[in-house]
Amino acid sequence: MRFEAMHILVAEDHGFQRKALVRTLNGLGAGRVSEAEDGVAALASMQADPADVLILDLEMPGMDGMALIRHLAESGSRAKVLISSALDKALLASVETMARAYGVQLLGRVEKPVTPEKLRAIFGIDAPPAASSGQAGIAGSAGGAGGAGGGRAGLPAAFGPDELRAAIERREFVAWYQPKATLRDGQVVGVEALARWQHPQYGTLAPAVFIAGIERLGLIGELTWQVLDHTARSWRQWALQGQILKVSVNLSLLALQEPGYAERLIAFLAERSVDSRYIIFEITESSDMADVPHCLENLTRLRMHGFALSIDDYGTGYASIQQLLRVPFSELKIDRSFVASAAQDETRLTVLASSLQLAQRLGLEAVAEGVETAQDWALLASLGCALAQGYLISRPQPAHAVGAAIARWDGDYARLSAAAA
Repeated sequence: MRFEAMHILVAEDHGFQRKALVRTLNGLGAGRVSEAEDGVAALASMQADPADVLILDLEMPGMDGMALIRHLAESGSRAKVLISSALDKALLASVETMARAYGVQLLGRVEKPVTPEKLRAIFGIDAPPAASSGQAGIAGSAGGAGGAGGGRAGLPAAFGPDELRAAIERREFVAWYQPKATLRDGQVVGVEALARWQHPQYGTLAPAVFIAGIERLGLIGELTWQVLDHTARSWRQWALQGQILKVSVNLSLLALQEPGYAERLIAFLAERSVDSRYIIFEITESSDMADVPHCLENLTRLRMHGFALSIDDYGTGYASIQQLLRVPFSELKIDRSFVASAAQDETRLTVLASSLQLAQRLGLEAVAEGVETAQDWALLASLGCALAQGYLISRPQPAHAVGAAIARWDGDYARLSAAAA
């Protein structure tokens, strides 16, 4: 959802800080901003007039922030939560873990004082469409906003089933691509394909506005085929231009539970003359392998035919080691939540370093997501990470703009290396 269309509720007991945050959000162009002086008032407000985003302080009288998170989860609220606090980082990390365990969607956390710059980074406000300056944005799991979907007046908060089905039938879904570069020499060697909706009225839309609806309708498999078809055509075009890149494509575990799914994927790409050596299939680590035998058969068959397999968002699920032991992965993608601020957060740094050591010992290529600053890059290089992906290198780009994005990064990397020398 666009920031300009969001309803944001600020729950903060300190009157001055609450009013200052409300003014800041209004100044940045939020659609509507409400406020509550404690958890009880915030919960009542959410029940009467649900907000899209809740910015909450943890230390509030009566019902504190943790209790409010629990009540939101129990009520089935779909609001995203941004934690604003001056508490110790280790405590905040525990609260984040608790919130995720309750199933609450987290935008992350922001340390007080909350400044316009911090909010711009979290909400991806005023960032250029192909920035390489390290501005943070809304990530995601589905690839983040990536500059797509902004600036459309009247964009609805959600699209109805009929419109989503029609979009699938009209094949309006395509892929945008986010480059991945080696930390050894900065060379872009691959991209990740991220779903985008070419909406006839609103233009290019990011997954945040359509992916949940597509999943509820059981159309995620059809979406995957459209993205894969677009990816195959893009790959061939780049190859004709002399740019050979590995492309990562997300697979749904629901589809992987279908017998014979791997054979269909293999035949689909063979018909389009795409060599298996250049395709990496990403499987989200937090996903539940409900039908283990069929999933394992399909994944193993893909590996046998030369496709690489990546465990995506590593560290955010509940069966990390088990997944690594039973699935023939070749790549491990470390979730952005462990990369962001690792240079300033000892706990995140420990998890990041341990994940990289695990990947090395298991012979897996490690990819760090959410790399947004030169400091992130330097830290990952010092820890021996193989590949980086994030706004420092490039935001997601349409296929025709990938070459220009790589050229921009080449110049940025040269300056980055010169500054570090």
